[in-house]
Amino acid sequence: MLDRRLQVRIDHALWERLEGEAERRAVSVSTLVREAIDERYPARTEERRAALAAVLNADSMAVPTPVALRRERLKMRVG
Repeated sequence: MLDRRLQVRIDHALWERLEGEAERRAVSVSTLVREAIDERYPARTEERRAALAAVLNADSMAVPTPVALRRERLKMRVG
């Protein structure tokens, strides 16, 4: 439900761009502005989904065993 109003002043050139795109897509200028806001400032759930997708799509990598990790850590401590 849309329950807030936002007033933004823009120049003629930007208005023409928005109006042209809105007409091309058969949507309102307000819809374009809401979409742009959603794209630039995604909701936290969308950020989390994108992060999860990045992790799931990442290349596989070799992971040392816990014993090897302990040895490495001990070497770093000793110097």
